[in-house]
Amino acid sequence: MLKLIRIDDRLVHGQVAFTWTPALGIGCIIVANDRSAGDEFLKMTMGLAKPAGVRLLIKTLKEIPSCLQDPKNKSANVLLLIESVKDAHTLCTELAEIKSINFGGIRAKAGAKPVSKAIALTDADITLVRELLQKGIELEVRQVPTDKKQLLENLI
Repeated sequence: MLKLIRIDDRLVHGQVAFTWTPALGIGCIIVANDRSAGDEFLKMTMGLAKPAGVRLLIKTLKEIPSCLQDPKNKSANVLLLIESVKDAHTLCTELAEIKSINFGGIRAKAGAKPVSKAIALTDADITLVRELLQKGIELEVRQVPTDKKQLLENLI
């Protein structure tokens, strides 16, 4: 069962491992990232960052729908990590069950404007965000579970 879908360009890191995972009783972290799925070094470093006792799967975007249908994953509390708004938008076209996305961290880059202390979006990101909002998907900003939920639509 998908407990949280999170956009965070750091993917597996301390906030995910030590706050979100225990708060939601996560048994499996799935990273949806084409680059990481093909990079053994990134896989190894994420494996070291994950909490003990939690499964970690690193898949390409194309593999995610079938991965989520796997009975082992359907029965686990799953945290799905995505690196970018573009990747989230791609998955939302494939997965009708996505109703809410947590924006946890998108670092500043050229052409991006800060919308919160941890989120910077480009114009292209904002276009995709608006499309997700039109589909009725809740987009919320929180770095950790104890933060007050902010709706992204009120920040852009």
